[in-house]
Amino acid sequence: MPQHVVVTDYSTKWVKMFEREAKLIKNILKDQCLAVYHIGSTAVPGLKAKPIIDMMPVVKDIQKVDQMAEAFENIGYEYLGEFGIAGRRYLRKGGDERTHQIHIFAERSKGDIERHLAVRDYLRTHPAAVQTYGKLKQQLAEAYPYDIEAYCGGKDAFVKKLEKTALEWKHSGGKNDGFE
Repeated sequence: MPQHVVVTDYSTKWVKMFEREAKLIKNILKDQCLAVYHIGSTAVPGLKAKPIIDMMPVVKDIQKVDQMAEAFENIGYEYLGEFGIAGRRYLRKGGDERTHQIHIFAERSKGDIERHLAVRDYLRTHPAAVQTYGKLKQQLAEAYPYDIEAYCGGKDAFVKKLEKTALEWKHSGGKNDGFE
């Protein structure tokens, strides 16, 4: 059965879900782990989201993570390797109705790390962008409840503009608010 695209109102329980899972991740990655960030829509208070916790561990050496695949599988994750993004390791929990996604990057992948954190931080400080993005996601989920590709495709232009704006905002020290 195809993945059911469901967008819900923000839930404060997402923070606790992230914290619980981050501890498990740190326990597996041990001294390779430099940080685990809560990213994606569930990391932004007030933003409607698919209730999937996105996490971004940053590690010293991405190659060493491959040796930990079985440990992640033992706590319910599918270890999918790069999965379309060079230098990343992608894992998901829950199959088609997933509950968690992990995007692991090495500390040298500064562009990918910065992009994810800039978008999260921009949205956390720009309520109008949160409302616009949440409304778009809700409309797409209603239009494409069993077509994740169409749902993602419908967000693509918005997300690209959001990423560009968030990075410009970050690099300007928070002075450039060109999105809204």
